[in-house]
Amino acid sequence: MKAKDIRRGTVIKFKNSLFSVMDFHHHTPGNLRAMVQVKLRNLMNGNQMEHRFSSTEDIETADVFNQPATFLYSDQNGSHFMNSETYEEVTISDEMLGTGKYYLQEGMQVQLSMYEENPIGIQLPQTVTLVIAETEPGLKGATQTNSPKPAKTDTGLQLSVPQFVNIGDKVIINTESGEYQSRA
Repeated sequence: MKAKDIRRGTVIKFKNSLFSVMDFHHHTPGNLRAMVQVKLRNLMNGNQMEHRFSSTEDIETADVFNQPATFLYSDQNGSHFMNSETYEEVTISDEMLGTGKYYLQEGMQVQLSMYEENPIGIQLPQTVTLVIAETEPGLKGATQTNSPKPAKTDTGLQLSVPQFVNIGDKVIINTESGEYQSRA
């Protein structure tokens, strides 16, 4: 595929490793050639980097297959999933999951990404419902104010929420941006 066709979530082979495209920006500066600036995350160690490709440069995509799986539990070895098709238990390290580990809940259905029979990550649902574990008390009557306050969910995710959200409230979080969407 050409670099101009790169999209968020695409898995590519680059510098003898697998990278997931986190963000991309296609731009043409004046009379120069078009280029694609991408933000990549190494799927083996979780490191992030930025790279600039010429828009006509050939990029090698990886053959990644998705399989349905159920999240079981997390421990010091990583997060454990059960493949819904083969009933095998698969472990993925926290480095490979990145911030995705904060959205996992027991029994949650996810898509397990596999490359050459090895797990390389998961695809989460668009939104998840989490419980607020820590936050400051809300301001009385603060239903219309647009001044967010810091909060922490029961899974450890740090985010900003509106003033009216309190401890114990269930909130809907966008898994791509990590932002509060609404109360559940």
